[in-house]
Amino acid sequence: MACKGSLLIVARERGRFSWHKVYEPQSYYFSYKEAIAVTVEVYKSLKEDLLYERMNTKMIFRIKKRFIMCLIFILIFNLNITTKALENKNNKAIKQDLLCLMLAYPEDITDIKVNDNGLIYIKMKSQKLILYDDKKTKTIEEKINNADLQDTMEQLYPLSFPKGLMEKNFDPGRLRNYELLKEVYGSTKSSVEANLKKANIGYGNLQFNGNNNAAKELSAAIKEAATMSKGNENIRRALFPTSGTFNYRNISGTNRLSPHAFGIAIDLASNKNDYWKWASVKEGEKRLLTYPKELVNIFENHNFIWGGKWNHFDILHYEYRPEIIIKARYFSGKIEDDSVWYKKILLDNIEVKEKIEYINKVIN
Repeated sequence: MACKGSLLIVARERGRFSWHKVYEPQSYYFSYKEAIAVTVEVYKSLKEDLLYERMNTKMIFRIKKRFIMCLIFILIFNLNITTKALENKNNKAIKQDLLCLMLAYPEDITDIKVNDNGLIYIKMKSQKLILYDDKKTKTIEEKINNADLQDTMEQLYPLSFPKGLMEKNFDPGRLRNYELLKEVYGSTKSSVEANLKKANIGYGNLQFNGNNNAAKELSAAIKEAATMSKGNENIRRALFPTSGTFNYRNISGTNRLSPHAFGIAIDLASNKNDYWKWASVKEGEKRLLTYPKELVNIFENHNFIWGGKWNHFDILHYEYRPEIIIKARYFSGKIEDDSVWYKKILLDNIEVKEKIEYINKVIN
């Protein structure tokens, strides 16, 4: 929680009570704990003055009463400002997510709609509306099984190389919104297959989804990595032979489609300690720390996320998720209450600037 501005508090001056500014915080916002702490200190000071001057009981009662009123004022003021501050932060996060989605799927997302209940939808070129946030409180399992767009964007993907396995249930990008994936890459096996293109990997071709530049970006990433592998044995062993791309199947042990079913994921060279179900935490972490970060950087530069940055590690797995990478690239910092929600560098691009202006218009 945070208050805004300076702390006003009741104080005695020449036998009368008045409000005084007694605390000027370093930052624009300060916590209610700070406010109460300062209030208590002022009360102690008043009490000492009263004892020193041997004021009567009636006066002491009046000061205690005003002290309590002061605390009530602080708490009410604080809750009001806190609610507005949280709404402001949430509003900025919503706008950031929507911009990332629009930049990631420019040919598929055509508009943003807000209904009478304040629910936000993205509109697809098929005219389908996909809900951004269902406003439901969910467990991690419920999010995995039925993620809305906000759920999928909630955890910020780190672009830095990990120093160990991620903390429990930190799996940025592992949550998927299937309505979006089906709209972009195909809603059935036959429609996905119709969108598959051949991605050249140097020694052959792999099937990958041609929509939204997925196959193009895979080919570019493999070509760059193959060139680098010629002088780096560690990269070569992690890169080749690849373990598979398109495979219309469910994720093992679930009824959810794998990203491989949409032709947007590739498993590179396999190691027995690559997957959280195959290996212990110790084995997985050891494998992670010896993995070539140069290879990860190449794929991330082409809008692929890496399963090595999940607590449920999947170290051989790369998945084409441009919205996750775009958010990591431009919105990795803490949201400040008094700042604009976008990076000013984005305004250099006319199309991006127009999207920012449109989002500001739609989301008040």
